[in-house]
Amino acid sequence: MSVNPKLNGDRLSFTTEPPAEENYEMIPHSSKSKDSRSKYDLLFPEIEEVLGPAPTFRPCTLVWRDVTVHTKLKDGKLKRLVNNVSGIAKPGTMTALMGPSGAGKTTLMTALAHRNPVGTVVDGDILMNGTQLGEFMHQESGYMHQDDLFVDNLTVIEHLTIMARLRMDGRTSSLARKRRVNQLLRQLSLYGSRFTLIGGLDGRKTLSGGERKRLAFATELLTDPGLLFCDEPTTGLDSSSAHQMMTLLRASAAQGKTVICTIHQPNTELMAQFHKLVLLAEGRVAFAGTATQALSFFKSLGYTCPLMYNPTDYFIKVLSLTPGSESASRQAIKSVCDRFAVSDAAKELDMEIHFEFHLVDNEDSTRSMNQETHDTFEPPFFLTKLWWLIYRYLLIVIRDPRVQCVRILQKLAIALTAGMCFMGTARLTQSGIQDVQGALFIIIAENTFSPMYSVLHMFPEEFPLLNRELKAGLYSAPIYYTARMVALLPGLLIEPTLFTLVVYWIAGLRGSLYAFSFTVFLAILVLNVAIACGSFFSCAFGSMPVAIAYLVPFDYALMMTSGLFIKLSSMPKYVSWIRHLSWLMYSNEAMSILQWDGVQNITCVSDEMGMPCLSTGEEVLTTYDFASNNLWTDVLALFILYLAFHSLAVLALRHRTRRK
Repeated sequence: MSVNPKLNGDRLSFTTEPPAEENYEMIPHSSKSKDSRSKYDLLFPEIEEVLGPAPTFRPCTLVWRDVTVHTKLKDGKLKRLVNNVSGIAKPGTMTALMGPSGAGKTTLMTALAHRNPVGTVVDGDILMNGTQLGEFMHQESGYMHQDDLFVDNLTVIEHLTIMARLRMDGRTSSLARKRRVNQLLRQLSLYGSRFTLIGGLDGRKTLSGGERKRLAFATELLTDPGLLFCDEPTTGLDSSSAHQMMTLLRASAAQGKTVICTIHQPNTELMAQFHKLVLLAEGRVAFAGTATQALSFFKSLGYTCPLMYNPTDYFIKVLSLTPGSESASRQAIKSVCDRFAVSDAAKELDMEIHFEFHLVDNEDSTRSMNQETHDTFEPPFFLTKLWWLIYRYLLIVIRDPRVQCVRILQKLAIALTAGMCFMGTARLTQSGIQDVQGALFIIIAENTFSPMYSVLHMFPEEFPLLNRELKAGLYSAPIYYTARMVALLPGLLIEPTLFTLVVYWIAGLRGSLYAFSFTVFLAILVLNVAIACGSFFSCAFGSMPVAIAYLVPFDYALMMTSGLFIKLSSMPKYVSWIRHLSWLMYSNEAMSILQWDGVQNITCVSDEMGMPCLSTGEEVLTTYDFASNNLWTDVLALFILYLAFHSLAVLALRHRTRRK
């Protein structure tokens, strides 16, 4: 007989079924009729009957022997976090990694999952189904993190659909992916919340903490892995939600999956869900076995758990450092670990581990078969990843008013204000020359500084989720960066066009279609170069305050070499080279050429004796050290800066994510 958790309304109920009919699906009660199905309800029961049962996962046996984990400190020295730890986790079991803070629980689990942070050195043997760990672990296992990170402005169905495209085998049919998403929504009681936003926007219903945990669990189950790692799956949940989560994990183990969890002081009811308990202290194994064996073992050492006391709380208390008595506590912990190393439970565990390694040493066919199985996974094509990432970030842009409506309205307000200031001043007179150049600089400056600073927060905010998805092997840093920039492209075209259109015509600049359209093109190019520069600083420094600290002096250098404030030829040689990096100078020269090239009728006031008189556009350009034949050179320079800043941003992003 087996326990079968089901969801009836909002409550979990339990029934017993014969082993031959074991079914741990959590089916939500729904009163919706067939007519209420939406476009996302693509898999009806009759279709699933035609498709047949979903392909089953491959059972996984994970065994590790004498695993030691070091981390590199800033001074180059190694600090040992895990010391000669051995263990085994078999299909159909739940193993709890427990211990006080700093015991090495998460460090050990990340090593077992082949998801080590950069700077971590792992020694020892770790085998999964007889094969040394490798990149295949991203497909064979799921890793549920302690903190849930999502793109909050997506709905549940959108998140799972995108994750299915990024995680599942590239040869999987569209119908099979939709079938898997629909199945997980029903199994994890998320079907009724499939159109609910995960979080983010104010004033709208979002997921609860328990629903976010189940969604994170569903994300890891998309590929139906046989091995599940869960880092503190009940953290932040109330007792009811924690019980639901543990029931889901127990159901996964009952289906034949191997489940390994780190967990912090669970209550007795939750602890009863686990088959095996591994207690860690000071990076060593203090005990490994069942909870009942743990009570007997600690009792044999003189540590008797009091009645009405949570045994796991007692174990952790025994293995924790007592403030003020750290030395004595370490000696006591060392004694416990040493006694376990020579205990019968440790010997039994060693026999199991040696047996597994003996099988590996004598069955080469098993290893070759496993390796062949690992090689069958075909990741999605990079264009597929790029397309779905673009789709994800386009949804963010559309649903975030800060990025869309507010910025466009702000641009129009500034354009109207600036245009009104220059209304009627752009005349072909000596004073009109300065007015035209001022209007052009307003167009350039507004499409440079505000956009450049607006992207500084973007990448630091997304680094946590980006690092997690990069470590999971979902995509590469260049694909992410390209998708992020493409998703911004509609706004990068609309905003400079609207701003330039308003300022250009209100200020009364040169009225030819060629001059106007080319000015709009240059404004778009200027804004995109500014975005590329801001993205580089954002990726390179990883913090908005630090990026601003370095960007402000750079901005002043660009502005001073724009050609408006100082004659370029009069600048000292040791700073004049900066103008070659200044897109403000290139765009100012190009826009000035469009306004003054071919102009021959600039008027002079005759009674202003001794004042300079510029009668042609060529003289105006010469005054600013501009040349009319530099138009296409300036455009080419802007394109080169655009590509250079984006390339530097990608390199900085790869370096920062790899370092972390």
